[in-house]
Amino acid sequence: MKTVEIYTTPTCPFCHSAKGLLNSKGVAYTEIDVSRDPALRTAMTERANGVRTVPQIFVGDTHVGGSSELHALDARGGLDPLLAD
Repeated sequence: MKTVEIYTTPTCPFCHSAKGLLNSKGVAYTEIDVSRDPALRTAMTERANGVRTVPQIFVGDTHVGGSSELHALDARGGLDPLLAD
């Protein structure tokens, strides 16, 4: 399974929704809290092509986007193949 990274803040409902989906699928992920570290948010923004909102989700080198994009990808059957090695 590819590595999954999710940039979050503790109070973000969209972050909780995205993590809930990943948890329900048994996907291990690294959570990066950007709420108290401007350098981490800057790194996230650069990696996400200028997007500053959380969550920002990466599967391997692929930028999935936010919670809505993650859920849409799963609904159309694209998340499981993306996660596979």
